[in-house]
Amino acid sequence: MARQFACGGPPLKGNIAMKRYVASLFLLLFLTFLPSAAAQEKTAQILIESSTGQVLFAENENARLPVASLTKIMLLLIAAEKIEEGTLNLSDNVTVSPYASGVGGSTIWLEAGEVMSVSDLLKSVIISSANDASVAVAEHISSDEQSFVELMNQRARELALENTNFTGCVGFDDKNHYSSAKDISIITSKLFEHDVFDEFYRIRLSSVRTGTQRETQLLNTNKLADSYDGILGGKTGTTDAAGFCLSVAARRDGMSLIAVTLGARNDDERTQKCAALLDNGFENFERYTAIIETENLPFLNVPNGVPKKIGLKLNAPINFIIPKGTHDELEYSYNIPEQVNAPVEKAQKIGYVEVKAKDIPLFKSEIITAEAAEELTFTKSFSIIVKEFFVN
Repeated sequence: MARQFACGGPPLKGNIAMKRYVASLFLLLFLTFLPSAAAQEKTAQILIESSTGQVLFAENENARLPVASLTKIMLLLIAAEKIEEGTLNLSDNVTVSPYASGVGGSTIWLEAGEVMSVSDLLKSVIISSANDASVAVAEHISSDEQSFVELMNQRARELALENTNFTGCVGFDDKNHYSSAKDISIITSKLFEHDVFDEFYRIRLSSVRTGTQRETQLLNTNKLADSYDGILGGKTGTTDAAGFCLSVAARRDGMSLIAVTLGARNDDERTQKCAALLDNGFENFERYTAIIETENLPFLNVPNGVPKKIGLKLNAPINFIIPKGTHDELEYSYNIPEQVNAPVEKAQKIGYVEVKAKDIPLFKSEIITAEAAEELTFTKSFSIIVKEFFVN
């Protein structure tokens, strides 16, 4: 039977902070709801903290929706991983195929046979969401777009994205092409673990083919790119079915937040919604490290083991996000079995500690064994008896 017990400080000024925190979430929820139920079904939002994965606010976050060019966040993630693996280089030259040059929508007017570097192609994807550049990169990595799409879906499965399926690398409307606000936040979070594209994310205006007759300007439609305090970058997307979408990342005071808005009615709305989500996160939450000394954890009984009691410890420090001012309201619930049978390995997972505030789960951390315990066999028992006899 598992032991569950909790400890926490007295409810001091944290009560006021918690009430303000809850009130702010209700206010944000009220302000961001659209007027009709039909419209609400096509919209979604989420705010997560990247390093912990904690969801700080969510609305329809698991709804399967068209995501337009937010699709390209997965393309960028795969490209970043390939670059770090060494199988793709920013300096590589790509010869544009007739297929890539024929892609419509937002483009940099690539021509069949034109040669452009991976760096300029990805710069065009990040800043101006160029569809032709996206396909050119996909073909360079996987020979053709469909093969690259299979790679995208494979990566989605590896990330356990249950509400995502891609049919193209660009994001054109298709009933079988969808994702969710939560899944997009996870892909965005993974992308910003890589710094290979950092020089592009916050550029509002640039160009490719600079200094030539075919110089093409690149305009970043993410209005937060150079205006929001702590912005890391982001990606916009717009189609008839998807509406106006945006996913952005920002960092302040040790917190990295990802805000996603799907299905906004216009560019200003998606910008305002994501800015409001980020503001809410930075204003009402903070990073916290819980100090749980190993000696405060109970010993684990191993009746048939040597030794019969072993120490426990946390698998990793407990770093998580809490509503500001609620340090004294935190409770720690330990889920640990009363005993286990030998053999027990060192660093074996035994249970977990869960941190809550006002019965709201915030974070879990694994509890593991600090040492091993061998099974007490007849041979082992005899060895111990002999050792004790001669030593004493």
